[in-house]
Amino acid sequence: MTARSPLASDPAKSRGRQFSLASDLARGPRSDYQRDRDRIIHSIAFRRLRYKTQVFIAPDGDHYRVRLTHSLEVAQIARVIARALGLDEDLTEALALAHDIGHPPFGHAGEDALHAAMQPFGGFDHNAHCLRTLARLESPYCEHDGLNLTWETLEGLAKHNGPLGEVNWALAEIDQAWPLELTTWPSLEAQVAAISDDIAYDNHDIDDGLHAGFLDLDELLAHPFVADRWRTVEQRYPAAPRNRQLRELIRSQIGVMVNDVIAETRRRTQGMTSVADVRAAGRASATFSAEIEEGERAFKRFMYEKLYYHPDQLATAERARAVTAELYAAYSQEPRLMDDEWHESLPEFEPQRSRHIADYVAGMTDRFAIASHARIYGRTPEGLRNV
Repeated sequence: MTARSPLASDPAKSRGRQFSLASDLARGPRSDYQRDRDRIIHSIAFRRLRYKTQVFIAPDGDHYRVRLTHSLEVAQIARVIARALGLDEDLTEALALAHDIGHPPFGHAGEDALHAAMQPFGGFDHNAHCLRTLARLESPYCEHDGLNLTWETLEGLAKHNGPLGEVNWALAEIDQAWPLELTTWPSLEAQVAAISDDIAYDNHDIDDGLHAGFLDLDELLAHPFVADRWRTVEQRYPAAPRNRQLRELIRSQIGVMVNDVIAETRRRTQGMTSVADVRAAGRASATFSAEIEEGERAFKRFMYEKLYYHPDQLATAERARAVTAELYAAYSQEPRLMDDEWHESLPEFEPQRSRHIADYVAGMTDRFAIASHARIYGRTPEGLRNV
C-alpha cells in the first residue's frame, strides 16, 4: 500500500465545516472526508444525475452513459491515481462524484438557455450551481441549510480546474460566507478529480459515439492519439471480435493516460513538502506530460468536430435550449406551475425571485423537464432524443 504523502489533504487537519455541530461527533468512525462523500452519495441531487445528459439527451438505449455513470467512472479513475500518489482517496472520490451536480437538464444546452434567461439577474454557471446546490439547496438537516461539507471539499469543487478570478453571483455568495481562497491552486485531490474527468470522457465518449453511429470508426482509428495503440491491440488480439478490440483500446488509452498523470505529478511535485506548497505552486501539479497533453488536446478537437458538434447533435441541442428557455419563461409568468414547495417559497423581490425559478429548472432531470414542458404547452417536444 502506498504510504500517505505529505502532500495529501489530512482530514484530521481539515479547516472544518461552516456549521460546527455536536451531533457530528456521534456519527461513527468515518473521517470528515468520508462523511462528505457519503452526504453527496445520499443526496437527491446526486440521484438525479441518473437522468441527466452526458453526451446524448434522455437516451432510449440502456447502454449509453448519463451524468451519474460518468461521475462514477471519474471517481474510479480518480481513486486509482490518488492511491498511487498517496493522497486522500475519500476527498478525491467526494470531489469526483460531486463535480457535475450543478448541471441542469440537457447538459450544456440547458446551461446556455438558463444563462441567457438569467442575464439580468447574474447569469447561470453549472460549476457555481454545484456549490449552491450542495451548500444551500440540498438541505436534509434540521440545524442548517445545505450539506455542511468541509472547507476542502467546497474549495476543491469551486476551483478544481484552477484558480478563479471574477466569479458569478452564486459562487460569490458562498465565498463571501466562507472564503475559499479562489485565487490559489486547489489541493492535489481536486486536481486529480479534474484530470480524471478529462480521462473519463475522452475515452468513454468514444464508446457512446461509436455505438450511436456518430463517430466514423476508420477516422477514429486513424487519429494519431489512438492509432499506435490500436495497432498494438490488433496485433495482440487479431482474432478477437471488433467490439472487444475497441473496448481493449479504450482500456489501454485510459491506462496510458493514468500512468502519465501519475508520473508527471510526481515530477512536478518533487521538492514539495506540504499541501501549502501545492496551493502556492503557481501552476497545475496534477496533469498530463507535455507530449500527452498535446495529443489529448488534438483528440478533443477531433471529438468536438465529429461528435459534440455533429449536425444532429447541434440540432438536438438547439431544441433542448428552446425547451429550457420556455420552461423558465412559463414559471416566471405563472409561478403556480412549479411544485407547491417551490411556489410557496418563491421570493417576492428580484433577483432572488428569478434565481429561485432558475434553481427549480436547473434541478430537473431531462425526462422531468420534457414531461413538464408537455404538461404546460400541451405537446411533447420532438427531436430531443437522437439515439
